[in-house]
Amino acid sequence: MSLAASAASALRDAGRISLDLYKIMIPVIIGVKILKELDLISLLAVPLAPLMELTGLPADMGLVWATAILTNIYGGILVYVALPPGPDPLTVAQVTVLSTMILIAHNIPVEGRITQKCGVGFWGQALLRMGGALVCGMLMHHFFSACGMLAEPSRAVFTAGPADASLVGWALGEAKNLVMIFGVILALIILMRVLGRLRITDLFERLLAPVLGLMGIGRKAATITVIGLVMGLAYGGGLILMEVKGGRLSRQDVFSSLSLMSLSHALIEDTLLMTLIGASVQGTFFGRLLFSMVVVAVLSRLVGPRLSVPGSALGRMF
Repeated sequence: MSLAASAASALRDAGRISLDLYKIMIPVIIGVKILKELDLISLLAVPLAPLMELTGLPADMGLVWATAILTNIYGGILVYVALPPGPDPLTVAQVTVLSTMILIAHNIPVEGRITQKCGVGFWGQALLRMGGALVCGMLMHHFFSACGMLAEPSRAVFTAGPADASLVGWALGEAKNLVMIFGVILALIILMRVLGRLRITDLFERLLAPVLGLMGIGRKAATITVIGLVMGLAYGGGLILMEVKGGRLSRQDVFSSLSLMSLSHALIEDTLLMTLIGASVQGTFFGRLLFSMVVVAVLSRLVGPRLSVPGSALGRMF
């Protein structure tokens, strides 16, 4: 295939994947914007407040987590820095727990629809992420408390600046994000094809097979899973969607890969982002990744065999 033909093919695939994602993302983005303008997001924070105490966090951190769940990490950060300081400053351990919970469970309306489009259950994945975030937060809280770790007051290096509150400003910002998604997906498709031609993908899959195999992820899904872990769920999910339409992945691979990406994605970028509000890099990175790998390894054995069983409640949920 000539260079021009290869470039045209990559553009077509990137356009097709991006269009599928836009059909999912745009309606949800608009819906969440309406909820935010009507101040309905704060209603979700009410039932979350008691749960915050289980993780060693003040009740008002429920609003921070609720905002991140319905919007994104940036929304949660903006609410966090905008809250009036309490009588006692949060410790690094507390901010690390909050940050890890946000990283596991955020932007669920959009990302949940993406995973649903790939063939897994929306509510099962939402429950996995929110329940997983809460359990991980509780475990980290008790671990830090027992070890006396990260007990010093946290120091945020990010402060909220004036934001463009106009509808036009919001629309332009979202449009920019959508264009960026197309650019990243195009770059990933080109990268995957180059790696495939050089047979680096085969080597990568062989090296990762033992680790990912413990989580029920086959070799065919290995590279895409790693892309999702490093780049983000939208990008990894978009590539999985392409593979699913081509019939190249089993349902077990799709479930296990997306579950792992749901719990841990954009590991480098998002982890560093949370240091801006005073979280520990080691805690948010290794704590989240280790927890995610253990959970998916267990789920792949409990849920995986039931995915194809007619009438299975777990199969329908996930």
